[in-house]
Amino acid sequence: MKFKGHQKSSFIDYPDKISTVLFTGGCNFRCPYCHNSELVNNLEEDILEEYVFDFLRKRKKMLDAVCISGGEPTMNDDLYDFIIRVKELGYLVKIDTNGTNPNMIRRLIKDNLLDYIAMDIKAPLKKYKDITILNVDIDAIKESINIIINSDVNYEFRTTICRELLSKQDIRDMAEYLKGSKKYVLQNFTDTDTVLIGRDQLHPYDVIELEELGKEIESYFDAFMIR
Repeated sequence: MKFKGHQKSSFIDYPDKISTVLFTGGCNFRCPYCHNSELVNNLEEDILEEYVFDFLRKRKKMLDAVCISGGEPTMNDDLYDFIIRVKELGYLVKIDTNGTNPNMIRRLIKDNLLDYIAMDIKAPLKKYKDITILNVDIDAIKESINIIINSDVNYEFRTTICRELLSKQDIRDMAEYLKGSKKYVLQNFTDTDTVLIGRDQLHPYDVIELEELGKEIESYFDAFMIR
């Protein structure tokens, strides 16, 4: 399996653990706010498995977990076998996914290969195409949500929000659909030079607005937070 990016250590990507983060290249979405345009467009140089496992073996005493992000990791057929090898080294494993490959998610959960899942909820279901710029299989998104909710794996759902793409009512609608799930995170948009649509095109919400909105929906979940 090939990767396009590597963050050697992170204190935030896996809750309460020290992790290393691997980024796969390529994504089947084209969300305008995405801050990983180089990964989405598969532009970075390849990082090979040999490097990754050499790194993991050397850092076993310093790291708890491996986070696999992207891009979209579940687009890679080699993901399953790669995670098996990571688990054999004794690491916890987390994946970040957009939920378009429920079969891969189900298989990984069924075979006890995941310890944490973060699934991005892009929009209310009726607006998915508008945000992802893709004819999304909405049934696949629903299926992934249901698989995750009904699993024994720790998980969170999360949504990146900006004024131009998602309204407050959109956020309420997503929260209503996910009501009863363990954890929901709103991620306020941050503008950078690597945003897919380009810099200075999109804008974050005011923090006070989000806090007020959060009070409306926080009781829907076991845990709710704004990042």
